[in-house]
Amino acid sequence: MTRVLRLVLGGTVIALATASMAADPEHPTEATDANAFLVKAASGGIAEVELGRLALQRGASPDVKEFGERMVNDHTQANRELDALAARKGVAVPKNLDREHAGLRDRLSKLSGRDFDLAYMKEMTADHEQDVAEFRRASEGSKDPDVRAFAEHTLPTLVSHLDAAKRIENTLNGHAEVPPAAPTALRVEILPDDR
Repeated sequence: MTRVLRLVLGGTVIALATASMAADPEHPTEATDANAFLVKAASGGIAEVELGRLALQRGASPDVKEFGERMVNDHTQANRELDALAARKGVAVPKNLDREHAGLRDRLSKLSGRDFDLAYMKEMTADHEQDVAEFRRASEGSKDPDVRAFAEHTLPTLVSHLDAAKRIENTLNGHAEVPPAAPTALRVEILPDDR
């Protein structure tokens, strides 16, 4: 009987602890999911600008240099928008490269010419595949309407970057051109029949 009572009481304590954690602002909630998205997006945006500048310096192919310039321009603009949104939400976002991206920058900075072009475009393709997936999730599922709107607004640019990265990477590798990615969203309305 004592053992059953301990199990019941233990279960109650766990249930109460779980309920209090859900109400505790220090534990993940919909708001912190949106905040985490903003922090991760800011970190990635800073990296895109830094690596784009590196592509302008170290790249050999005009396509790679042009892509790098586009990364600097597009992500600088997106970073400004994201910084403003984060400030309105009271979310502190990074202003400098994180350790992972700094390591990538350092590794790429040791390369030049074709070696740089191949490594950079491989990274940009992989990075933008991940970015597109994350921004698509946020644009479709974020409970925060401002975060959802930012993701929806930025997603087409990221899809365009991904298409360009794939095309350039395949050209550098001697492959045929890659067709553009599927549209980000398709809305079909079925109207009532007024017969």
